[in-house]
Amino acid sequence: MISPAFAGLPPHARGLRIGLFGGSFNPPHDGHRAASLLALQRLQLDKVWWLISPGNPLKDNGSLPSVADRMVAAQKVAAHPRIIVTGFEATLGSPYTCDTVAVLKARCPSVAFVWLMGADSLAGFHQWKNWREIADTFPMGIIDRPGSTLRAIQTRAAASLRGYRLAEGDGRLLATTPPPAFIFLHGKRSPLSSTALRAKP
Repeated sequence: MISPAFAGLPPHARGLRIGLFGGSFNPPHDGHRAASLLALQRLQLDKVWWLISPGNPLKDNGSLPSVADRMVAAQKVAAHPRIIVTGFEATLGSPYTCDTVAVLKARCPSVAFVWLMGADSLAGFHQWKNWREIADTFPMGIIDRPGSTLRAIQTRAAASLRGYRLAEGDGRLLATTPPPAFIFLHGKRSPLSSTALRAKP
């Protein structure tokens, strides 16, 4: 069961620039933290919220640990005052990101949200439910991942959004740029992945 303290929306205020980093975090690792710190710096964000998903609709969630357990693990890994772990998504009754962003836009209209994802997620973004609706709701920060750079930028979603890409040096502008808009961030790339960590004996 999720603690009531973490089930609701984290504190927020008008004008804040907040990155939304959604995922199963099964398990969370230093790569998640590194990507968040990169986004905080390069996009000049005030906070990054880790949205612990109740389960990825495109994956088998039969052995997925509880949201509460993953939140505890995520808080230990995050260990940063500007990275906030929340189980908010599990309270919505929907596993779809399109529903999450719609609720956040309605409840927090004065917050400048940026959707964050790794380049590996962008490679499959066109398979997400109503993916174009997501891109039209919040600008997106794409963090480069080992082995995903070329594959990500050649996909259907990336091709469709190509005309809305900001230069990497304009990261400070992304949060206040009307969507669709995205930026591809390059930095020190972590080789860690949740899939590989789960496969370890």
